[in-house]
Amino acid sequence: MANSSSDVVITGVGIVSCLGVGREAHEEALFSTTAPTVRVETERFAPYPVHPLPEIDWSAQIPKRGDQRQMENWQRLGVFAAGLALDDAGMKDNAELCSTMDMIVAASGGERDIHVDSMIADEALTRNDREELLNEKLTTELRPTLFLAQLSNLLAGNISIVHKVTGSSRTFMGEEGAGVSAVETAAARIRAGESTHALVGGALNAERPDILLQVEGSNCHATGGWTPLWSRDPNAGGGMMLGSLGAFLVLESRAHAEARGASIYAVLENVEGDRGTRDDGKMESRLDRMAEGLETALVFSGATGMHGLTGREKSWIEKRFPNAALRGFGGALGHGMEAQFPAGLALAALALGKGAKVVPLDADNEAAMNEPVKNAVVTTVGHQRGEGIAYLTQYN
Repeated sequence: MANSSSDVVITGVGIVSCLGVGREAHEEALFSTTAPTVRVETERFAPYPVHPLPEIDWSAQIPKRGDQRQMENWQRLGVFAAGLALDDAGMKDNAELCSTMDMIVAASGGERDIHVDSMIADEALTRNDREELLNEKLTTELRPTLFLAQLSNLLAGNISIVHKVTGSSRTFMGEEGAGVSAVETAAARIRAGESTHALVGGALNAERPDILLQVEGSNCHATGGWTPLWSRDPNAGGGMMLGSLGAFLVLESRAHAEARGASIYAVLENVEGDRGTRDDGKMESRLDRMAEGLETALVFSGATGMHGLTGREKSWIEKRFPNAALRGFGGALGHGMEAQFPAGLALAALALGKGAKVVPLDADNEAAMNEPVKNAVVTTVGHQRGEGIAYLTQYN
């Protein structure tokens, strides 16, 4: 494609997963000669395996103790990853750029006080006046800030407070689809000239019993130990393994990035999401439409690992991109819900920025790359609904 001043480029990557903190840790894990060591917690939330957070010095991106204390780990993780992206883009200490930066966040419903929830559930078993019970606990057990902490848009608010990103702000909810919509909206605004630079991404704290309960309510989560993404045991739960994950990107117009001399990872040529019923091949038809005209030698798949659904996604990718190397990054990072699509874009951007070969993450199902990457497709198929596809190319 011909270059345009309104091209959307990626200039900042902030990512935290079980593989480590920041760009360098993920480059070391994915661009080496051997697959990264998988970190999975199998005891703390048994029988559900979870990819846990690495060791994090929160003060590196959230210096005030008061700011750290009033957030739970979901918010801390998002604010931290956003700070990494701003640092990486060279914008962290630029008040003018941060004050005019737009922000679009993909968020869940926030975090709850598990102790209070459990207390209410236990006492409700012995009382018939449950409405009165709820009112009692609301006035005696919940600290004033806890209700606010459950608001989905508080993640964006804390990013604004900590990092002084004070342009327009939007928050999308809707699991994997929210991550797709956040990136799609940011890119569309930049192409239309409505924005010059934006911070976009999401976060998931998977190490929460309430989140695991929600996922298991749909019989989606795997049980037992870790198995490769493309070959999860059909007799061990639903197949999905959640992972604590924070992923943010700085997107800019080509003209804005080049004018300030920014280092550019990749060009985000196209991004689109869709949703609908999945029976009778309708999911594959939507994916075909979104992938029309795209050719690539590398596909970063955000596949969930769920039985049936992941097999359908893999079959579609192999049919649509028969010569592409497939990389199911959820097998190494876990599934990050709202953060899954931004994480796939982050990994693709790093690979394109380095011109690297990405190591197979599942040697039995993923082929080695013969040539360094020049373009990449990122896919996400939501565990319940929603699909998204992005196409990235090297910057030139």
